[in-house]
Amino acid sequence: MVQQSIRIASYNVENLFSRPRAMNQPEDVAGKVLRAHARVNELFEREVYTPDVKAEILVLLKELKLLRDDGDVTRRSTFAILRRIRGRLLRRPQNDPDGSEVTVVASGRGAWTGWVELITDRIEEKAISNTARVIREVGADIVGIIEAEDRITLARFTDSLLLHPVESEPLYPNVMLIDGNDPRGIDVGILSTGAYPLGVMRSHTTDGPFGDRVFSRDCPEYWFTFPAGSALAGQRLVVLVNHFKSKFGGNDPASIARRKRQAKQVADIYDDLRAAGVDHVVVLGDLNDTPDSEALQPLLADTDLTDIASVRPFDDGDPDEDRPGTFGNGTKSSKIDYLLLSPSLLARATGAGIFRKGVWGGVNGTLFPHFETIEADHEAASDHAALYVDITLD
Repeated sequence: MVQQSIRIASYNVENLFSRPRAMNQPEDVAGKVLRAHARVNELFEREVYTPDVKAEILVLLKELKLLRDDGDVTRRSTFAILRRIRGRLLRRPQNDPDGSEVTVVASGRGAWTGWVELITDRIEEKAISNTARVIREVGADIVGIIEAEDRITLARFTDSLLLHPVESEPLYPNVMLIDGNDPRGIDVGILSTGAYPLGVMRSHTTDGPFGDRVFSRDCPEYWFTFPAGSALAGQRLVVLVNHFKSKFGGNDPASIARRKRQAKQVADIYDDLRAAGVDHVVVLGDLNDTPDSEALQPLLADTDLTDIASVRPFDDGDPDEDRPGTFGNGTKSSKIDYLLLSPSLLARATGAGIFRKGVWGGVNGTLFPHFETIEADHEAASDHAALYVDITLD
């Protein structure tokens, strides 16, 4: 029997099995580490290390606590390690306790091979189990996944924790993730049931000039076909999965401009799809900004896409019905996750909501109901709630 509706969801899982250690630190600490990590690896790629470049490399390595040694994963205060494959980057005198005499001896990228790598820690087993429980209970046919490590990890997660209770087959046999531009292993992907096999895939990792790509991760296009026997049989459904530039470490003008550029590019991709005759399009993911922000206006105001928050009925996952946000405590300022529908899908939307039961909520976890299997904040599935929308196919 053909389903006469489809549920589509978006969920930032905040990694599945392992996560960069720095990203579990307070925002000021995490932001500093992530910026230093990105910048020093950028400098390593320079063909020639000028005196200014060498000086900046040393400053950044000191920030990362890698000036005196290459790092140690057992040292909990260390968030990165220096991987050296060939050649020599630094001269480290033995009697130099503060690292003031360390120098960069490599003349440029051709003189050595290596990089700075963020240390990752395993995620607690109960948190992983609760992440799977969120996806099972939402019960979507198609799920956009944000912050998954890689495709193999995502497939391992679904094949081991998202199985049919009777048939022991994966609930989501279709698992896809295209490696994006973020070296930290926080990519975006898709899960779908057997009723929605994945068709065309198109990556946008290379949008923009070399060295200045538009997307921090990617904006992949995942194409599906509505099943035979439904009112939309044979018609195409395209899902664009996104994760915009984070505010980690501050919301400076460069961060705002980056998100605005990303929003404009997604809007252009969407417009091109519609111009090519694709009526059914979903844009979803963690856009890292609020609906009234300047950065998101190219997508929210300058297209005909509509946020599922306007769908009725809408369940915000809070008994008091006063939490429009999707991250953390669910306040208005934390509305950063989205499910946006093209007009044809909006016209068929029969309900939507925010699923918060995997989020702790507040210092004591009392702001809204959560799973009984979450007994402390570190056991939460994610700091992000899942979003879902139901579309009739009658």
